[in-house]
Amino acid sequence: MSNRFDMDREAVFQTLLRTTQSAYAESAAMTDFTPFPDNVARQAVTPFHRKCCDVFCQDKALASQKYPALQDAIRAASDAVHWRETYKDTDIGDDFMDRFACYCIIGENAPFMSAAIRLFMVYMPPHFYYPWHHHPAEEMYMVVSGNGVFKRKGCLDEMLTEGSTSFHESNQPHALETLVDPLLCLVAWRDDFETPPVLTPPSDMS
Repeated sequence: MSNRFDMDREAVFQTLLRTTQSAYAESAAMTDFTPFPDNVARQAVTPFHRKCCDVFCQDKALASQKYPALQDAIRAASDAVHWRETYKDTDIGDDFMDRFACYCIIGENAPFMSAAIRLFMVYMPPHFYYPWHHHPAEEMYMVVSGNGVFKRKGCLDEMLTEGSTSFHESNQPHALETLVDPLLCLVAWRDDFETPPVLTPPSDMS
């Protein structure tokens, strides 16, 4: 039974990698940001479940026209990945923690590793606000399903849909909001992987 389980989970992870790479390669903005690495290595990952995983998996409104295979692969891996708790020790609140879903595809506590990139999935349900935050790593979001309002300090707000991208400079405060639809994204980081995101103080937004 264990061997069969391991084989099934490996197939899930390889499908996740293959569909992620395919969608990534289709986006000129993503490949210009940083090429998908050709030296991705498989690594062990200990599953860690959080309530946000259930919210993500049960969202029937989430439907990708452009990347259906990727959305399915991200969901299929849900029980085998380590769901992140990025803002666990902040005052962001339980509602945010229970509904904001993120796991790493390439990086720490992820099924794959590369020295060149960190790659995450990020999900937000409808009527959800991800407050202003920043980090040293440069970042590129690509919308896989749904839509959302992307906010960047010094820029006009943008409503982005499937295939659209948003670039965040190093330490540029940014925020994200969903309206009537949910949102699923691929998120790539380059450079300075060691420093996690932090919430941006209101004084830094003036």
